[in-house]
Amino acid sequence: MNIRQLPEVLINQIAAGEVVERPASVVKELVENALDAGARRIDIDLEEGGLRLIRIRDDGGGIPPEELPLAVSRHATSKIASIDDLEAVSTLGFRGEALPSVASVSRFRLVSRKPDQVHGAELRIEGGKLGEVAPQAHPAGTTVEVRDLFYNVPARRKFLRAERTELAHIEEWLRTLALARPDVELRVTHNGKPSRRWKGEGDLLSDLRLHETLGEAFAQNRLRVDHAGAGMRLHGWIGQPAYNRASTDQQYLYVNGRSVRDRNVAHAIRQAYSDVLFHGRHPAYVLFLELDPRGVDVNVHPAKHEVRFREARLVHDFVYRALQAALAETRAGTGIAPPPALPAAAPRWEASVPQQQPMGLRMADAPAVYAALYAPRAEAPAASVMPSAVPAMPDDAPGGMPPLGFALAQLHGIYILAENADGLIVVDMHAAHERIGYEKLKAAHDGAGLRSQPLLVPSSLAVAEREGDVAEREADTLVQLGFEVQRSGPQSLLLRSVPALLAHGDVEALLRDVLADLREHGSSRRVAESRDALLATMACHGAVRAHRRLSIPEMNALLREMEATERSGQCNHGRPTWTRFSLAEMDRWFLRGR
Repeated sequence: MNIRQLPEVLINQIAAGEVVERPASVVKELVENALDAGARRIDIDLEEGGLRLIRIRDDGGGIPPEELPLAVSRHATSKIASIDDLEAVSTLGFRGEALPSVASVSRFRLVSRKPDQVHGAELRIEGGKLGEVAPQAHPAGTTVEVRDLFYNVPARRKFLRAERTELAHIEEWLRTLALARPDVELRVTHNGKPSRRWKGEGDLLSDLRLHETLGEAFAQNRLRVDHAGAGMRLHGWIGQPAYNRASTDQQYLYVNGRSVRDRNVAHAIRQAYSDVLFHGRHPAYVLFLELDPRGVDVNVHPAKHEVRFREARLVHDFVYRALQAALAETRAGTGIAPPPALPAAAPRWEASVPQQQPMGLRMADAPAVYAALYAPRAEAPAASVMPSAVPAMPDDAPGGMPPLGFALAQLHGIYILAENADGLIVVDMHAAHERIGYEKLKAAHDGAGLRSQPLLVPSSLAVAEREGDVAEREADTLVQLGFEVQRSGPQSLLLRSVPALLAHGDVEALLRDVLADLREHGSSRRVAESRDALLATMACHGAVRAHRRLSIPEMNALLREMEATERSGQCNHGRPTWTRFSLAEMDRWFLRGR
């Protein structure tokens, strides 16, 4: 078979197979072009889910008549001119493939006028065949009209879904855009009827845009994030751990304003939530990562859905630490009122986990620890719920009403009922005490540092050659994690030391997981996660059990510790530790005021 040059139309149709997946892909490319042109209002008209018609009108800078044919030719763009420009792309589009690719698989019309010109101009293309540029009345800006998408490529058209499905894909992408560009007004019509409108607000962190796109529930359960360092800034919102999802449908990441999917950043976010999220659930977030454009390669995916970071490990650790710090502030009572300073003589929570160093703790040491946790004590009498017997709010309470209020009683030996300024607080005492003990054990272990335990007999470990390469390259990192590893052959390692706290576990499997993380993400928290799992088990066993009767001072001491403990809004397994019922809510229960 002879080698031959492909015709231009076929080249464009092949490119369309990469760039134009469905109508939503067309909308994305054309709207991004409008944004790069400086548009502040964009009208999107659709028919039959975009299959019959996609029309994008903008008020941007426009295109002069003589450049219209160039705009629809391959690899023609005003956005880059040199390799230096490509290495520091700051625009949404830059490849010069969108317009010719779309025009090759549709009946295409392009009309534009620059603000300083009297008349506009029009160019039509059908199936990749270029027409003549003709004068056309048009306001300043550009209109791109795409009719009968894939009419000349029936094999591609049959893979498209129903009208409702294709429209849903377009709406989801527009929702993604609306979150990132609240300064731009978006108007959408479908089959001649108004569908959606996002008004241009101008504020990147617009509350109105957040309500419009993600709903009131996310807006009421969000945490603001704004962290800078190492030449980067991460800002936006994350959902509180109690607000979680069954899927990843509310996860939006933007890198220098571009909506992307990135496994490295997604992994960092999952790790930040790992200590507070219930198993099988997913966090919600809208996050904007800003860094030097030269530190991120946006030219790694034809549709620009993915990026590659030049310092992937630095980005991963920056995102993880920023979110971990934000989630550490999810203390019980947060958002009600700031907790007051505790008096020096605050009552102790007698059942709390002992303040001891767990460094090097082995499971063989557990009985002694547990004996301290379960030290016998006299059972306090059950608290009465009568106000005359138990004052809910002491007159001499220092600093006024604390966020979680003051204890009233226990309910079925499981829940603590407390009254605060807003209404009723209900606390799961076991879950709350479990988190308090867990955080104390982690703090004690972190304060003492990570200790390594030499093995009496070094262990030989068979590995793949690439795992051996990682172990050799990351030897210093492994030492910091408690492993002393020596390469003994192309496919073998000699394990000499392991993390002391985990010495009696499956350290070989742990090491393999650590090497996999280092190869894929440049960092690993496997050791910390395994340590935390052990400490969480200890804290769970040491927490006060259900049906244990507590005195009012003990209940109040537990409430104060919750207010002071990081992540105390959730137990070690991600379950909530407390909830509240406002007076207004309870009034509605009993139809008061009606």
